[in-house]
Amino acid sequence: MGNQMEKLTHLNYKEVPTADPTGMDRDEGPRIGVSYIFSNDDDELEQQQDSVAQNMGSEHPAPQPYDPRLQEVECSVYYRDECIYQKSFSGDDAPTEERDGGGGGHLTTYTPENLLNRCKPGDLVEFVCQAQYPHWAVYVGDFQVVHLHRLEVVNSFLTDASQGRRGRIANSLYRYKSLSPATVVRNALEQVGCKDRELSWRNSECFAAWCRYGKREFKIGGELRIGKQPYRLQIRLGDKRSHTLEFQSLEDLIMEKRRNDQIGRAAVIQELSSHLQAAEEEADDPVAQTAAE
Repeated sequence: MGNQMEKLTHLNYKEVPTADPTGMDRDEGPRIGVSYIFSNDDDELEQQQDSVAQNMGSEHPAPQPYDPRLQEVECSVYYRDECIYQKSFSGDDAPTEERDGGGGGHLTTYTPENLLNRCKPGDLVEFVCQAQYPHWAVYVGDFQVVHLHRLEVVNSFLTDASQGRRGRIANSLYRYKSLSPATVVRNALEQVGCKDRELSWRNSECFAAWCRYGKREFKIGGELRIGKQPYRLQIRLGDKRSHTLEFQSLEDLIMEKRRNDQIGRAAVIQELSSHLQAAEEEADDPVAQTAAE
């Protein structure tokens, strides 16, 4: 237990204030936020997947059909008023023959074998699968990636790291300026073998993004928490509606973003709608309003 990070604790949505970073999108009800005590989010589900693979008598299960438009949550991340991350299906204009992963454009997914033909050293790779946290890795050449796996930074073949999941090159999701490919590869390789308390990252995405962009914000405790919440996660709910959550650090925000991808788009929309409806009912209840006053 000494080397294990704290398990996830989900606090009440109403406990964290939120705001719209642009002032453009409007919601009918109040905005909501979340706060966590975090664990490494990749470990538990990957262990479950390995057990399934063993039961099937193969190293990894066969890739399953995956449609990013149905599973993934469109969102934007802001630091104050600057957009630093965006996942959107609008404007995806890849040729039809390239849309084998349902998303088109930069969100198209490929089988691990097809992905290998597209990767260059220094690229970020995101493996995705329904009901699992996305798993990120840094492609370092020679068919290999470096990634944070089960509380250790390891060097693996891309096809092994995928564990049967489809993947995409994720260079365009974050809007930070990238380091040179050689520097990205060096950052990744220098961390191989780090594990447990030596680690400075709680999940594979933070590790891979740090390798490419070199920003301390991706590290554990990389930012001072002084009560302000400069980071905003804007979740698109469809029908020109969005909902915005505020966070004290980029690390916290990334964990919530990854949780949304793990539970899936439909569950996120239902979850947010339930809280909005409850808040609206409370606002309409004069007894509840009197008690609050």
